[in-house]
Amino acid sequence: MARITLSCLFPVSWYCTLPSASLFARQRLLTLVLALVILVLLLLALVDWHHWGSSAIQDRQFEKYLARVGDLEATDTKNPKLSYGIVVDCGSSGSRVFVYFWPQHNGNPHDLLDIKQMRDRSSKPVVKKIKPGISTMAGIPERASDYMQPLLGFAAAHVPVRKHKETPLYILCTAGMRFLRESQQTAILQDLLKDVPLEFDFIFSESHAEVISGKQEGVYAWISINFVLGRFDHIEDEDDAVVAVTIGTQKDALIRKRTVGVIDMGGGSLQIAYEVPSSVTFSSQQQEEAAKALLAEFNLGCDMQHTDHVYRVYVTTFLGFGGNFARQRYEDMVYNKTITKNRLLGQQIGASPDAPYMDPCLPVGATTSVQKNSQTLHLRGNGDWNACRERIEPLLLKSNDSHRHLNGFYQSPIDFTNSEFYGFSEFFYCTEDVLRMGGHYNSYRFSKAAQDYCSTTWSALSERFKNGLYSSHADEHRVKYQCFKSAWMYQVLHDGFHFPYDYTNLQTAQLVYDREVQWTLGAILFKTRFLPLRDIHQENLRPAHMSLFRFSFVYNHYLFFACILVVLLSIVLYTLRLRRIHRRQTRAAELNLLLMEEAVSNEPEQGHLK
Repeated sequence: MARITLSCLFPVSWYCTLPSASLFARQRLLTLVLALVILVLLLLALVDWHHWGSSAIQDRQFEKYLARVGDLEATDTKNPKLSYGIVVDCGSSGSRVFVYFWPQHNGNPHDLLDIKQMRDRSSKPVVKKIKPGISTMAGIPERASDYMQPLLGFAAAHVPVRKHKETPLYILCTAGMRFLRESQQTAILQDLLKDVPLEFDFIFSESHAEVISGKQEGVYAWISINFVLGRFDHIEDEDDAVVAVTIGTQKDALIRKRTVGVIDMGGGSLQIAYEVPSSVTFSSQQQEEAAKALLAEFNLGCDMQHTDHVYRVYVTTFLGFGGNFARQRYEDMVYNKTITKNRLLGQQIGASPDAPYMDPCLPVGATTSVQKNSQTLHLRGNGDWNACRERIEPLLLKSNDSHRHLNGFYQSPIDFTNSEFYGFSEFFYCTEDVLRMGGHYNSYRFSKAAQDYCSTTWSALSERFKNGLYSSHADEHRVKYQCFKSAWMYQVLHDGFHFPYDYTNLQTAQLVYDREVQWTLGAILFKTRFLPLRDIHQENLRPAHMSLFRFSFVYNHYLFFACILVVLLSIVLYTLRLRRIHRRQTRAAELNLLLMEEAVSNEPEQGHLK
């Protein structure tokens, strides 16, 4: 039997001798070694593929981070390929102008314009605010253009002069103007349309100045946050959250990135907006009519024939459901019930500080008063957060149907298993300013922290406030009414909008990527959605004196097909020529053969003549 000897002389000499083995045993050993080698190679390939995949994802994330950092740099106004747009937000307390810019569209009708907020040489956002609101011009509408001049002059100084004539200007008015009579609104807008073009060369037509509805404002805010988060981009990674969307009468669902919903609670109003990916069925004609007023379907794409960017959004504004206004409604409710009860039962609850109404929505020992109809009701907190939630339940004004919608409004169903929401304004202040829990929302942790806060004495909370233990944005009003506002936010979210208590995809935020997101970004994105068609049209009409690179096979399919045709014709002509040559050679061979035969037949006769 043969013996197997292995040796190695480096780095040290060693020998290994295996006992003799049969041929079958050696074959089994070689097979095992080969299998181990293949397994090791597969493992190495798998590890390398996983490392490459994770590296690719990290690279893409790093590129996105660099792009966000680039957004904070000063805008290159010397770049002739940049376009600009101006939006004036005319609010109730004042007006602000925002200047945006974007590079030339890439020519793909499925992509949106890459709009960003302009930044000056110091890398600060180009924005300016003036007070009061434009609604104060109701009595003197002929002065509306004078009111607007400081904002437009500011924008004109930042947009390159050579770009003024191609820069669209939009003046969009919100809450303050909505309360004016239609005739007053028209007079103010007409003055702007008449005088602004006389002083500025921006693109400004009748459709560029309007009083937008709360529904429009909500849609623009929804567009803004999703655009900044990149939710309108194409699917890039396998771990991107996606959703199946049905559009119109199309049978096949469209798979695209999942958008985020927005909940914004201000001081006076509450607003919610989110995508409704599936077609909605209604239980009655009345419900369908109510839903039509709250659903907005629009196409953000530059071509109406493409449905990649068709969105169906539910958006509703609840006036009087903001944090401050809700507290006022609560105090009015407490006052009316207490005064009525005192009158019927002959009691004096709340009539003096010594016999106050015990308010569960104030921290322990905190005091306040409600004055109405020359009477004063004194309140003192006892800090019972759960009791506070019960007291404010009637303020939700829910309907009597089985769904019990907030304020009786129809609400489109939300797929809580595949959805994501951002909470702004009061949602962020309630979780962050005092409780320091902003960001990822957890209802159980939040409710526990809110209960502990409410049950803390007012003297202890005041001491913490004086020592600067709360956010720099928190003031004494926030510290005092945090108990009520946290309970109100909690009830609106879970009992009003029916968010599950174990819902994990809600983020409370003030900034996105370290910057404030305004609805004006969504407005200009929507208003300019057809501009890419202009760039695509210009690209198709570009003159023929283009570079050789642009005439390559990749960029000019006409030239490519022409070359293919030339090659095919050459092949056909060459084949025909080969056939002609073959025929000539065949004829020549036949002629030679005939001559040879004639020569052979003539040889005897020549010999005989001799």
